Amino acid sequence: MITQWEDSVSVLNKFESVQLNLFKEMEENAETKNNDRRKGSQATLRTNQSSNRKANSSTFSDNMSLPIHRWFRYSAGFSAIWVNQLIEQEKANGRCRILDPFAGSGTVLLEGERCNVETIGIEAHPFVSRIARAKLYWRESPSRFRDYALSVLEKAQKTEGSIEGYPELIKRCYPAESLARLDSLRRAWEEDNDGSSISELTWLALTSILRSCSPAGTAQWQYVLPNKRKAKVVDPYDAFQEKVQLMSRDMAERQNSIGGPEGRLYQEDARQCLSVSNGWADLVITSPPYVNNYDYADATRLEMSFWGEVQSWSDLHYAVRQYLVRSCTQHVAKLKLNEKVHEIVCDPLLEPIHSELAATCKSLEAERENHGGRKPYHAMVAAYFYDMARVFIALRRVTAKGSLVCFVIGDSAPYGIYVPVDRWLGELAKSSGFVSYRFEKTRDRNVKWKNRKHRVPLHEGRLWIKG
Repeated sequence: MITQWEDSVSVLNKFESVQLNLFKEMEENAETKNNDRRKGSQATLRTNQSSNRKANSSTFSDNMSLPIHRWFRYSAGFSAIWVNQLIEQEKANGRCRILDPFAGSGTVLLEGERCNVETIGIEAHPFVSRIARAKLYWRESPSRFRDYALSVLEKAQKTEGSIEGYPELIKRCYPAESLARLDSLRRAWEEDNDGSSISELTWLALTSILRSCSPAGTAQWQYVLPNKRKAKVVDPYDAFQEKVQLMSRDMAERQNSIGGPEGRLYQEDARQCLSVSNGWADLVITSPPYVNNYDYADATRLEMSFWGEVQSWSDLHYAVRQYLVRSCTQHVAKLKLNEKVHEIVCDPLLEPIHSELAATCKSLEAERENHGGRKPYHAMVAAYFYDMARVFIALRRVTAKGSLVCFVIGDSAPYGIYVPVDRWLGELAKSSGFVSYRFEKTRDRNVKWKNRKHRVPLHEGRLWIKG
């Protein structure tokens, strides 16, 4: 017999063929009809019902064609249209309280508002949390925001900017003239900043143009590459004015189409979910950090350096990394966890996966001796699953009986040693009180061997957990 839970997943998959083609057509419209984005986006939404392409829930890049979502590119996010489809599907099953414990730049919160359901997001990264919160201010008056932001631009154009006092990374990423103009915008904003939501929207407009105004390249996951140069660079004043106009249009469009409850965002730890009441959520949609040594703190280093929140790479640990789930070697190295791996692995929280985890960590510890970098992957893997065990305990407390949890997740193979992430997370979920789990693969990873450090096939997909 097919359960309601299994049927929901199956029906959702049937609807996903609509989604990804929407993004492609939106991007084509943006390139050819740049002055008519809003109309093109709406027309695209109406005409893609016959698409046969499957959406990729794990990619954020296509969100850059969608109002509000496109205000800031955050590579760790996932597909907004997939989220929207899942929420709408589960509304039919009575699930109307949505939680995202790794909210990122606010994808689930924004789509929950569109679907007229209650949403709570938790994000521990202070800078990313601020970005998400600013996006949630889309209900403010578009004309008031536009007038405020353009007054900041007018003041900046009359202000002499300076390149002094900026961290070395910023000086390497910008020509002196561009940095002086960005500095004048920053000074003008700081002079008028009153802490209001309009001011925060203006802060986001300036923050979001920093990369397009720099000739420095950006790696796939937003790491800054000062020695790699881009051919196309935008003037800061022009970029700021264009972004303000885009944001005000998006605000007006969204205000004309929806009016659901406001999403709530808390800057706190997913390992505790302190601001969420017991049994509140009946649907969890999230993508936790991957245990693939990606440094989420470093993803916004350029922006944080511009605003003076960090002066160097070493500042990232105290400004950001200390608050996050431990999923990179930079984090565990700073904490000096190499000598505590056995203690972590033997913690009762990890009992369901203890034998396999211990064996994997032992193999990783031995393998690191064969590599010049000697990265402490064994400590990273142990700390990651301990932290995720705590996340599941918190989620079990805040989710209702019969709830549904969806994790977008991928497996890993540091030093070529395979880590079955989805299965281990599923076992930790069960041990914390959830009923069952299943994994749905959505794509293969690491299948193009050129320039790869190992040839272990990997995958990505959705871990469905029944409460």
